[in-house]
Amino acid sequence: MHKFLRAIGFSGFDTRKKIQSLVKACVLDSTDKKFTANGEDTMLAEYCKDFSPDFGIAVCGELSDDNNKFSYDYYYPYLKTDKISTYEDINIERQASRESYAGICDDIRVGVSLIFYLQNMIDYVQIKNSDKLPIRGTSLCLSGLSVEGMVMMPINKNERQRETIRKKTNNRYRLIQAAREGDEKAIESLTLDDMDTYSNISKKIRKEDIFSIVDSYFMPYGVECDQYSILGEIVECKKIENELTKEKIYIMDIDCNELNIKICINEKDIYGEPEVGRRFKGYIWLQGYINFPQ
Repeated sequence: MHKFLRAIGFSGFDTRKKIQSLVKACVLDSTDKKFTANGEDTMLAEYCKDFSPDFGIAVCGELSDDNNKFSYDYYYPYLKTDKISTYEDINIERQASRESYAGICDDIRVGVSLIFYLQNMIDYVQIKNSDKLPIRGTSLCLSGLSVEGMVMMPINKNERQRETIRKKTNNRYRLIQAAREGDEKAIESLTLDDMDTYSNISKKIRKEDIFSIVDSYFMPYGVECDQYSILGEIVECKKIENELTKEKIYIMDIDCNELNIKICINEKDIYGEPEVGRRFKGYIWLQGYINFPQ
């Protein structure tokens, strides 16, 4: 069983027999199909089955050219989003164990390299086989599946404090960009700012709770490179139902370090009641959909 299958409402599918029947149903009654050449005699195939307007399961494998027979390789749950998270350049690498791909993107707002599982693998393979790489002018839509999370109350801030924070954040982004281009004064300024921040937090942490100081964060989680621990503000929230299992799923738009990420989590796996303005804390499997220019 895929670890994050329960995030889209399949918590009861915990045996090989149930999984096989689910995969078969996704192939025979797919919502969308994509194919592309993979060598002389085979075609890569991806069958996607939606179980709500927002999420579903993709089944990937090969289609033999001689007898049109589909050979199942792997499946994964996905969460769809059309909200652009970043316009930064993206690098794609094939994963070693199978015909799937991971993307990496450096966004100065996060502070770490974003590594995500590529959803539109077929589109990328088509472009790669057409010798059109590298492509500029792409954008990236990020989504995440979570199987463990909690809701936290927001930090109380007035509009003046929010504006001050926005100005400081924008100034820091400009310094980081300048530092990436080799500006020594920017590097020195960032170093001094980090030292001041460390000193202030060290003093406050003795009397205050860490989550009353840290508003949001985005950092790697565990040993797998595309899983992250996040804390961010809930911008949008809705509860929908898996059409097959009838399990309730929360779908939230999270503002994490000014990065927009759409997240889904099973109602059974979240502690607290999500509402706009509150914060979500949990860990996610990060997925990305690259919008290639026409």
